[in-house]
Amino acid sequence: MSKPFETILFGFAFSPTLKMNIMETSRIAHFFGAKLILLHVGDKTPDKENEIKQILAKVKHQGDRVSIQWKPGRPEAVLLETCQDLKVDLLILGALQHENLYQFYVGSIARKLTRKVCCSVLLLIKPSEERIPCQHVVVNGLKDEDTPLAISNAFYVSHALGAKQITIVEEIRSKEVAVDIKDDRSLKKATILKERLKHREESRVNGILKSVPREFAQGIKVKTQSIFGKRGYSIGHYAQVARADLLVMNAPKKTGLIDRVFPHDIEYILSDLPTDLLIVRKKI
Repeated sequence: MSKPFETILFGFAFSPTLKMNIMETSRIAHFFGAKLILLHVGDKTPDKENEIKQILAKVKHQGDRVSIQWKPGRPEAVLLETCQDLKVDLLILGALQHENLYQFYVGSIARKLTRKVCCSVLLLIKPSEERIPCQHVVVNGLKDEDTPLAISNAFYVSHALGAKQITIVEEIRSKEVAVDIKDDRSLKKATILKERLKHREESRVNGILKSVPREFAQGIKVKTQSIFGKRGYSIGHYAQVARADLLVMNAPKKTGLIDRVFPHDIEYILSDLPTDLLIVRKKI
C-alpha cells in the first residue's frame, strides 16, 4: 500500500495558536514522510514573513520538504483551488473545540471545506509545541463503501504516529432494535436481537481488517465496539469518554438545506469536536 498522505497543506492565520499549529503540523508531516506546504491567504508583509521564519527555525524536522505560499483572495476558494492544483492529499486546519466558538482559522467556511475539498481533512483542536504521543485512535466502522478506506488510513496513521490501540466503532441505529419492551419475554427478544446485530457488525468489520497491510497493523491492539444510538453523536461521545487522541471518520457525501434540517452524521462531531478529527475522503 502506498502512503495515503504524500502532500500536506496547512492553511494558517496569524493567531495566538500559530506556533503550536505549525510545530504540530511539521511533526505530522515528518512522521508521514510527506511534503508540507504552508499557505496563508492574505497579504505578505515583512513582519509576517519574519514571524513565520522565526517559528520554522525552531522546527526540528524541517529539511527542504517545507515550503511557504502566500495568496490573495477568499480563503475558501483559494484553499479549494490550491488543494486541487497541487494534488494535496491532506488539508490541515486548526480549530477550537466548541461550535459556539467555532473558528477554524477560516472561520465559518469550515463546514464547506470538509464537504467540498477534494482531499482528506485533519482538524486540530489540541496542537502542542512539544510532542504528546498519540496512544488511542477511534475509527468509524459503519456499513459504507468508504469505510474500508477510513479503517486502512486509521491503521496507517496509528503506525506512523506510534499509537498502541485502535477501536473500531460500529454505530447501530436504535430503530434496528424495534422491539416494544413490555415484559421479560420482549426484553429477552430485544437482547437476542442486539447480540445478533453486534455479531453481524463484528463479522463485517473483521472482513475489512483482513485487507489492512500487516506492516501497519503490527503491534497495534485492535478492539471492536458496537454502540446503539444516533450515528455521529454516539461515536463522538465514545471518543470523548475513551479519551481518544484521534477520531477518524468517513467524509460526508452531500450537502444542502436538507442536511442542515436533518444533519449528516458528521455534523454532530463538528458541532462539538471531542478530539482531533481526521475526515477521510477518497481522492477525486
